[in-house]
Amino acid sequence: MSALVIGAGVNELVCAQYLARAGNRVLVLDEDGLRHDPPADIGWIPPRIVRELALEGRGLRIHRPDPWATAPLPDGGRLELWHNMARSIEAIRRVSPRDAANWPAFCKRMGRLARLLETLYTAPPPDLMGRALGDLAQLAGLGLRVRRLGRQGIEDLLRLLPMPVADILDDWFENDALKAILGAAGVMHLHQGPRSGGTVFRLLHHHVGSPTGVFRPPLSNLGRVLAELPGVEIRRGAEVARIAVREGRVASVVLASGEEIPASLVVSGVDPKRTLLGLIDPGWLDPDVVHAVRHIRCRGVVARVTLTLERAPGFATLIAAPSLDYIERAYDDAKYGRVSRAPYLEARSDGPSPDGRHRVEVHVQYAPYALADGEWDEARCVALGNLVVEMLSQHLPGLDAATVERSVLSPHDLEEVYGFPEGQAYHAELALDQALWMRPIPGWASYRTPIAGLYLCGPGTHPGGSIAGAAGANAARVILRELRRASRH
Repeated sequence: MSALVIGAGVNELVCAQYLARAGNRVLVLDEDGLRHDPPADIGWIPPRIVRELALEGRGLRIHRPDPWATAPLPDGGRLELWHNMARSIEAIRRVSPRDAANWPAFCKRMGRLARLLETLYTAPPPDLMGRALGDLAQLAGLGLRVRRLGRQGIEDLLRLLPMPVADILDDWFENDALKAILGAAGVMHLHQGPRSGGTVFRLLHHHVGSPTGVFRPPLSNLGRVLAELPGVEIRRGAEVARIAVREGRVASVVLASGEEIPASLVVSGVDPKRTLLGLIDPGWLDPDVVHAVRHIRCRGVVARVTLTLERAPGFATLIAAPSLDYIERAYDDAKYGRVSRAPYLEARSDGPSPDGRHRVEVHVQYAPYALADGEWDEARCVALGNLVVEMLSQHLPGLDAATVERSVLSPHDLEEVYGFPEGQAYHAELALDQALWMRPIPGWASYRTPIAGLYLCGPGTHPGGSIAGAAGANAARVILRELRRASRH
């Protein structure tokens, strides 16, 4: 069978590889055509994907920065958190003996819940109302897994997931810098602040697949490795105009050039809104589905600033957010359509490039896609870049003089360059009401769409962003299972 995969991101390429290895001819339509240098892929890669696609022998590199977080302290020092638990405890002890004593127990309890999410993330979400044996077995297995958490674990699961991340951190810790490092993970790419409900879930999401006590996902070159694997044809610069549907079934994909490619199986990695309301005629969908898709929240609040330095910056990951209150105030601006006057910054350095220079990627939050007073333009981007350099220079003297190049991508630029809807890297906000069996919308969480032969596999599906390749692998398993079922009838 022939399959078309729209998009050439990590999830799309993983899905394409699984389909090809099952004997299907697969064509990947890369709309971007690598016109832009992609950043490192962020996210834990499920070991099953590495094993089944034999990626270790293909040059896969996974980078786990250590220390995984560095936060400036008011007295001029730094708090550094390490992969080594004992080393982190000692670093925390210098700022708070009480917090150092609490750190192992906190990490153990968070790790237990993150491992439960890991189990959920590496399989298609179960149909809670399904009667198929597979769904029933999956639900039974999940129930057994929850039971194995024990009383404390079950209480944590029910109590913590809906909580504001600030509340749990205030319960456990007293040091502002430590709480800000963890609180930032609870709101990353989210149009919420640390005092918003459900942000503990996001803290756990960013802990999935990481060692106990590490609350940031690793980096990798997964996308580049996948793009070089044999067995899948990739057509660069193939902009998709629409997906043609006949009698409720996918018929072809029409490119912007006018070329029409017949297809009875199409897998889209672009966001659910564009796929279901833009690429196909919404008239093929039930009005309730159209209503639900239109109301998927994808509010972007992040800009990206890239600095090229002529010297090493002196950190792996620097988090410029001195307290939870600071992050909450930064969010207050975004609530009213303003770029934060004092944003939360997370700067990442991956080491020297071949020319000896150092590139620093800065995650700038909160910078809303929709502004109350005008639009994103060059002047706003320049001002934001200046603010970022000014703020980082407070912790890195001489940064401005060492910067030889600077670029700023607003949420609008991220939409244009990478296809992030409204600048939202996860394609749909990963909040509790848009997660698991409700992602992208309730009733259609298993990568299927109401159009026969059309599936979704991008970060707008389960399990969301920062879990590299999981959505693509899960989607491929659903598709292959349904192809086998169809071949038997």
